[in-house]
Amino acid sequence: MRLPDFEAWAIFATVVEHRSFTAAAKALGLSKATVSKAVSRLETSMGATVFHRTSRRLSLTETGRSLSVRAARILAEAVAAEETARDEASAPKGTVRLAAPMSFGLLHVAPAVADFLALYPEMAIDLHFSDEKIDIIDMGFDIALRIASLPDSSLRVRRLGGVEARIVASPSYLERYGRPSHPSELSEHRCLGYAYIDTPDTWRFLGPGREEVSVRPAGPLRSNSGDAMLPALRAGLGIAILPDFIVHQDIAEGRLEALLPGWSRPPVALHLLTPPGDPRPVRVTLLADFLATRFRAICAG
Repeated sequence: MRLPDFEAWAIFATVVEHRSFTAAAKALGLSKATVSKAVSRLETSMGATVFHRTSRRLSLTETGRSLSVRAARILAEAVAAEETARDEASAPKGTVRLAAPMSFGLLHVAPAVADFLALYPEMAIDLHFSDEKIDIIDMGFDIALRIASLPDSSLRVRRLGGVEARIVASPSYLERYGRPSHPSELSEHRCLGYAYIDTPDTWRFLGPGREEVSVRPAGPLRSNSGDAMLPALRAGLGIAILPDFIVHQDIAEGRLEALLPGWSRPPVALHLLTPPGDPRPVRVTLLADFLATRFRAICAG
């Protein structure tokens, strides 16, 4: 078995990228003759020419055009493999761009990031908090944490655990307006809306016997931040649906009450998302594994 001439493939890809034997030789730190010989070896091996050569112009043949895609892939994989090997051979370093929801981020992600950076002092994290469903590829993020029921996508997704939503109101609100006994009654109540749930204009509930109920909420406040809704809830201005990690302390201390036992929202979960493709830099894998271990322990499973 004869091994492929990987050097010739890599040099061919570099010539295609720079559109010049001279420029490719300079980029690679080789002589122009060495570059030319490598391309000639490849042509001999393939039994076809890959370039049209004139004194003024260099252009790909049809064969060269089809082979150039594979050559670029071979070169990219080799460069990535060497980067991974270098990363593994030394202390992890570099910057990872991380996106997370605002409330969950402030409560859980920020402390996790501090602990991670204490373990890996040569690394840096560019941390972005937002409850909007951002396009992590378009915005250049390495990792995103998202609380949602995720549709299929090209992203790599790790489900870390369920996130329970609570239907809550303050004792003062319930004394004034009454306690709903069925989700359908919420249409008669003052409801505080969260702008970034999947269907902010419709609240859906699952109940005993798999009964499904939909309600169109109306009320004096709508916000894109769950934490921003807490003062209005505590002041008795309405009923809201919020994740347990935002309201559990208020429930435990009596400032809010959980309503409609036996009824729940359609399930959502905390997911860790990364762009597709391999291999990933070690620094990204390291942070992703750290966050996954940390948050699996605090999610509802």
